[in-house]
Parts: sequence; C-alpha cells; structure tokens
Amino acid sequence: MAATLSGGASSEVPFTYSIERSDGRKFTYSYGASNLTTTYESASTSKLVTSVILLRLVDQGFLALTDKPQKHIPLWPLDSGDVIYNMTLAHLLSFRSGMTDELLCLHSAGANFETCTKNMASSNSGSTYTPGSVFYYSGVHMQVAGLMAQYATGSSWQDIFAQFKNDTGLFSSAAYDLPSSTNPRLAGGMHWQASEYLDFLRALKNGTLLSPSSMSELLKDQTAASQIIYSPPKQDLNEDWHYGLGLWHECQSSSYGCNSSNGRVSSPGAYGAYPFWDRSKNYFGIVARQGTTGTYPKGIQIERSVRAKAEAWAACPF
Repeated sequence: MAATLSGGASSEVPFTYSIERSDGRKFTYSYGASNLTTTYESASTSKLVTSVILLRLVDQGFLALTDKPQKHIPLWPLDSGDVIYNMTLAHLLSFRSGMTDELLCLHSAGANFETCTKNMASSNSGSTYTPGSVFYYSGVHMQVAGLMAQYATGSSWQDIFAQFKNDTGLFSSAAYDLPSSTNPRLAGGMHWQASEYLDFLRALKNGTLLSPSSMSELLKDQTAASQIIYSPPKQDLNEDWHYGLGLWHECQSSSYGCNSSNGRVSSPGAYGAYPFWDRSKNYFGIVARQGTTGTYPKGIQIERSVRAKAEAWAACPF
C-alpha cells in the first residue's frame, strides 16, 4: 500500500490515508505536508456527523424521525396546502423532503441561520415532489433538520455540538464554523482532523453512539423506493449509489444491485476527503485531503488504488 501511495496516487494535493481493522491494528500513510492531526475543511463529510448528532437527539427524546418541522419551528413558512408540508426528520436526513433549492445565504458568514433556513423552505414552496418520493442531494435538508433540533432542545447548534463532544469525547478540536459559527452549514461546514474522524468511525462501528433502532435507521437504504433525481456519484462516476441517513450506500455499477444490508457506506466531501466503513470486510478508514471543489472523486480514487491490498490486510490473521 505504501509503495502505491508514495507516488501520490494521482492526488494534486497532500493527503493522509488511514485504515483500521477489526483487531485495532492501523495502517497510515501521509503524502506531502499532511498527517493525522492536519486540520481540514469537511465539505460533505460533515453530513454523517450531523446525522449521528441528530439521531442521538432522537434517542434522547428531543426529536422523533416522524416529526415535521412545524412541530418544533414557530412561524414555519409552509402551509398545509403545500406538497412538501408533510416532510419529516427522516425525509430530511435522507434528502427525500421534496426540497431541492439552496440559497446563497447558506454560504454567507453574516446570514442568520434561522432566517436563511426559513427562506430556503419558502423558496421550495410549490415543489411537486411528494416527501419520500425522490432523492435530491442538497444542503437545504440538514439546515431544516438543524433548526428543528435547536428549537427542540432550546440550544444553539454550537451548544448541541459541544454537548455531543462532552458526552462522547469525540471531535475535541473540531468545529462547525463554515461559513461562520453563527451560520454553520450542517451538511458541509466543519473543520476536523483525520484522527478525530477515525475515532468517530470507530465509535460508530462499535455501536456506542446510537441506540440499535437509530443505528438501523442510519444504515437502512432509505432510497430503495425513491427516484434519485440528483446524485453526484451518478453524475460524476456513473455509479448508482443509494442513501441512508447522512451516508451513502456505495455501488460500483451504473444501476444499483449492491448489498445495502452489509456493504460499504461513506460520506465523501467535495474537496476529496473520503471517510468510509466497509461493513462486509470489517474495516474503516479515511482519506483526508483538501483539493478544489468538485475533486471528491480524487479521494475515492486514492482509496480504490489500494483497496485490494487493504482488504487483504484487513483479512490477514497475522
């Protein structure tokens, strides 16, 4: 693996590749000025983290996957005549709410989190997509879910994340601070270190973060009966991946025919970071890197360049 990765594995930027197998043994290789404690922008790798945080609030009784935004958010801008009025937290975390439109305020440091979220909901008024019927990959879903959580707990997202850190000991130096701490982009606005994300994946794999029911919902193929309208892996890789709650079910074919009950799940980010958990091979890992927007296939390519060797190492009894 080191010999393959030492050539940069076609990466135009430094990266760290690290995996851990079932007995706790690790393999790590860094190319260029990168290591396990280098801080990177998350892009969409934060989706899985956000989903787990919200599912823990479900386990704690603050939220339910069947809750609708208007149950928690006062002055919700959609009325009962709107097709997407009946979206639920489960729809939001699986990107099947029927919403598709984002607004520029999602990326503005000075925007107000609540105002921006409500404005995005309003901009999606008139959608013809019944909640649950379609999958559309967009950051708007998680902003609404986060606003539900803020009202359900009476806390800001920063306080919710601080409580998560305190309760789990995870992501001690990480932050939801993009575009700003007051307007965090929950689907793509963290900073983290690879070592922190690996600790998170280990805890998730070991079943210490979620109840069995929430873990089951997290890992369930939520899109099996939904039409996939917009999917970056389909667009850029011609691979028909499905989706759970904040994570992808990977399938390396143009039509989905993979084992979603025990396959590979992941949460790649636009800059090429690629955290994954191979459930069938019983190991997990991450490619930590930060290229330009849209270079997420690079991280996947790095991992795939050594996947056969990694699988052999993970299965080795020595």
